[in-house]
Amino acid sequence: MTPPFRFANIRGARLAWNQTGRGPAAVWAHGMSSNSYGQESSGQFDWRAVSSEHRLIRYDARGHGRSSGGRTADEYTWPQLASDLVALLDITAPGERVHAIGASMGTATILCAALVAPERFDRLVLTTPPTIWDSRRALTPLRVSDADAIERRGLAAYTRAAPNVPASPALAETKRYVGRVAVRSSIYPWVLRGSAITDLPPADEFGALTQPSLILAWTGDPAHPVSSGELSPRRFRMPNCAWRRRRALCVPGPMWSQTSSPRPDQFGVKLSTAEWLPERLRHQRLLTNTP
Repeated sequence: MTPPFRFANIRGARLAWNQTGRGPAAVWAHGMSSNSYGQESSGQFDWRAVSSEHRLIRYDARGHGRSSGGRTADEYTWPQLASDLVALLDITAPGERVHAIGASMGTATILCAALVAPERFDRLVLTTPPTIWDSRRALTPLRVSDADAIERRGLAAYTRAAPNVPASPALAETKRYVGRVAVRSSIYPWVLRGSAITDLPPADEFGALTQPSLILAWTGDPAHPVSSGELSPRRFRMPNCAWRRRRALCVPGPMWSQTSSPRPDQFGVKLSTAEWLPERLRHQRLLTNTP
């Protein structure tokens, strides 16, 4: 049973949130067009194991689900969504260092939030990182075109035209590949325009992030390319960063990437982060996939 939602007045919007479980605080940041439970309902993720050991805070991002939002593109950029997240944590987990779990837009939101308020985050689990930098600029015209199309023909027609095919091998067993758009039709064009103009900060700024982090990127998904998960020290200048394309290595402290097609007995479709938060991340050396 889904717990009742509460509402927090955050920077001109009312953000809906709830929590399950007890223990250290963890926050889940969903992807664009979804809401706090949408990606779980479709079978993409399963965070119940996290709630068994943590107080899991789920929230609807600005303009998504039950949360309100305006009609300007800027408020849906990643830095602005990050400011929302930090302000929400001041209400839901005051003074705590939280574990943060994100997908796509949520992953970018967490990265931006960790840069502006690193003291609020203990460790990060970042799934399906979105396009960034060069790969993101290539998709800008598509986002703008989609926004214009929704204003002309409506959200229902736009959704019907979306092909119901898996975007990634990691989602091949989900209940429905194209999830319901959990954004009101009057706001969604502005969410897309905000997505079109946003990006991560320059790579050298990420050198300040020292939190142990897990990054999961899968092949075959152009909207969340493997290149975005390859957070090597050379690219991001992060002091505790290591990745392997065919082998993912997790050691105490460093950030690492899983950049191979998943097997069902590894991360699969129903990804649980319970094994990564927190002690096992510190004490186990984990090898996944084969060279």
